[in-house]
Amino acid sequence: MEIHKVGVIGCGLMGAGIAQTCVQAGYTTIVREVDQSFLDKGTARIYDAWQTMERKGKITAEQVESYRAQLQGTVTLTDLADCDLVIEAILENIEEKLRLFPVLDRMLAPSALILSNTSSLSVTQMGAVTKRPEKICGLHFFNPAPVMKLVEIVKTISTAEETIETIKQFALSLGKTPVLAKDTAGFIVNFLLIPYLLAAIRMLENGIASRDDIDTAMKLGCGYPMGPFTLLDYVGLDTTLWAAEAIYEEYKDPLYTPPPLLRRMVTSGLYGRKSGRGFYDYQKDK
Repeated sequence: MEIHKVGVIGCGLMGAGIAQTCVQAGYTTIVREVDQSFLDKGTARIYDAWQTMERKGKITAEQVESYRAQLQGTVTLTDLADCDLVIEAILENIEEKLRLFPVLDRMLAPSALILSNTSSLSVTQMGAVTKRPEKICGLHFFNPAPVMKLVEIVKTISTAEETIETIKQFALSLGKTPVLAKDTAGFIVNFLLIPYLLAAIRMLENGIASRDDIDTAMKLGCGYPMGPFTLLDYVGLDTTLWAAEAIYEEYKDPLYTPPPLLRRMVTSGLYGRKSGRGFYDYQKDK
């Protein structure tokens, strides 16, 4: 099927990035938030990104105007009713997603595809609460979505091959490189990444090495572009905790047990860059 209009649900860090990416690829895009203040904050982030690109000479003023014309924001879910494809990027909470998917199923045209940007939750469960499980799959973007080239396409046992092929072509049209994963907790990247991040937190918690020395060691010793604590702050400590809990729930492997320090930081609202402070203090840097 051809995709012309894309809906994005959620205009937080990931949702805004996904909406920006879709617009820049030429899709008419409508992004929905539950509250006007959240919507204003998310769309402002997108507009700021385009203005920065214009200042750097990457796009023209005419392109900025064209992009803005292609993007629509709303707080009304039914405004997405005529979308060919909808990507949910709401909280990484399975109960919230299971409430959303039946509503989308009833609202959208029978041919429309519904995708989840979940990083580790069961896409199979989301499809099971709809009457179109064959048109449900995961499309996991990485932060920042406009920059990172990888997307994970997550296939459930019910997802049709036609759906997968359509999403592969859609991902390529966004300038992304898609990889295909089965619907198991953590998919590919988080299944391998989460134990590494949690091990770094345990090292810090146990006083084995400092934050800065651990980050420096992994950058210079392994050639990683950033150390684990810098990466944790980019990913979001809350997102890391949810992913770890979801993978542990499926496999019961101790490697995925969240360290107490991670839980305490999330409880305290220290999520990383998006909250201004995580393992590093970004408000202080500013």
